[in-house]
Order: sequence, then C-alpha cells, then structure tokens
Amino acid sequence: MPRSVAGMDSPPIVAILGPTASGKSALALEAAEAWNAEIVTVDSAQVFRGLNIGTAKPTVEEQARVPHHLIDRVEPSTQWSAAEFRQAADEAIRKIQDRNKPVILCGGTGLWYRALVHGIFRAPPIDPGLRQQIRTDLETQGSRALHRRLAELDPEAAAKIAPGDPQRIGRALEVVLQTGKPISQLQAAHGFRDVRHPVRAVAIHHPRPLLWERIRTRTRAMIAAGWVDETRALLDRGVPRDAPGLQIIGYRDMVRVALGEKTLEAAEQDTYVATRQFAKRQANWFNQERTVRWVEAPRTVRELADRLPPPDRPV
Repeated sequence: MPRSVAGMDSPPIVAILGPTASGKSALALEAAEAWNAEIVTVDSAQVFRGLNIGTAKPTVEEQARVPHHLIDRVEPSTQWSAAEFRQAADEAIRKIQDRNKPVILCGGTGLWYRALVHGIFRAPPIDPGLRQQIRTDLETQGSRALHRRLAELDPEAAAKIAPGDPQRIGRALEVVLQTGKPISQLQAAHGFRDVRHPVRAVAIHHPRPLLWERIRTRTRAMIAAGWVDETRALLDRGVPRDAPGLQIIGYRDMVRVALGEKTLEAAEQDTYVATRQFAKRQANWFNQERTVRWVEAPRTVRELADRLPPPDRPV
C-alpha cells in the first residue's frame, strides 16, 4: 500500500466490513493484490471446515492469489469464542506485520471485530455447574426458549442477539445468573474504549432494495452450487444437526431439506428472509462502532483508499 494511502509509519491495518452480500470479500481480494497485503477474516462462519458454499468462503483459487488467515480453523462441532478469535487474530496480525506487509480485516461479525480492536470485558468466572445446566437447557429446550428467558432477565442483550444464536444466548445467561447483573450493563461499563490495533475501517453500504436483491441472487446461486449436497455430506460424516456450524443461517434449513423435512423452495425463501434480518442486525452493529465509516460501495481500490478514515478517530 502506498505510504500516501496508509498515512502510517507501520504496516497499516484496513478493515472492510459490512452486511452479508455487500461485496466485502471481492473488494478485499482486489485491495490485497493491489497493496501486497494479507487478509484476516472476521467471519464467525468461515472458521468452520467443510462449510464452504453457504459461508461464501473464498475459493481455493482466491486463497492461492492472496494469503487468507483464520479460515478453516475448527470443525463444525466446535464452538469458537470471540476471545479465541482475538488471540488467533492477534497472532496472525503480528506475523503479517513482521513480514512488513499490510493487513486487511474482512468480514461482518461485529462482535469479533470489536473484541479484536477494542478488547473484551472481563466477566467473573462462571460456576461449572451453572454452565453445564445452561448447555443442557440449550440442547433440550432449544435456543429460542432460552432467548425468551434472556429477554426477561436482560432485555437489552436479548434485543441484540438472534434467537438462533445459542453461543451468545448461553453466554449472556451465564453472566446474568452468575453475577446478578445483565451482560449489557457490564459491557456498557467496559465501554470498549481501548484501542488494541490502530485500524482504518469502512463498512460497505448498498441501498436496501439493492442489498436485498444481492441476497436473493446469492442465496439462489449457493443452492445451485450444491449447498444441500454439501450439508448432506457433513451429516453423513457424523456432524450432528445441532452442531454450532450447522446453526448458521441457511445451514439450518439445508439440514431439513437433506433430511426430507422441508422443501427446497421453502428453504430458499426462509434462508432469504433470515439473511435479510441478519443483514439488518449487522448494519445496526456497525452503526454503533464509532471508528467505522460507512461508504457507498467503492468501484475501485483507488476509491476505497480515498475513503479510508484516519485510524481510530470517531467519524
């Protein structure tokens, strides 16, 4: 990256963020090639091995063009937390910068971005018995039932967490039941004011009708590319249907198609609607990130460079 673009003495970190289907990955790939950079994914779905089509994971050819980090890190049955991501991302960034190369963060998982750039609040230790009880309740009652329980105890947190996100629901319940204080209150006290990495961050904006059409087109393309077959292969090799990886939007519906519980047409529509809702939540999250600047989708890398804000200054 030219020094006039970076405006920084050390190898810069640029973040390309935004809702699903906004074109982040393609733009990051083009920018990485232009700037001789490497990409660190900030995507809680792309870390799972074997989940390629439904996570819009960079292809083998794209990964050969530019080094990508933190893709295919864990099995679909493994839960990966924001703290684990932060540790792995810190190490990846350090190694890239040791090579004196720029870093591009790319993804739409706002919680992981915040954990990496601004840190994580430290909750008190959780009693193992309480943790196991919540995990058991999630398995037997389902995440939506526990989301309703969370809404009673911490409505602010529940409003920000999707009913189909068992990991974050469980974590929020652990904290409020262990401490008597809502996790939203503890997070507000933390404030996420630290700056762990100076980052120049943009979020890619499309008018909503256009973004909805992009989501519709991509959903259909994923199904045509074999999304159901990919999901069936995961089930056939023993991945349980309630595994964290198969709770990702779309995979839940493809599981039901693979098991004969749902038609493909219904799965496509439900996935489209759920993805739209998810995109709205992503946009709301990045609206709250004070150092992220929303920009109309850049047509060139030069446009992207011109729109990057100064590092760590509220915009």
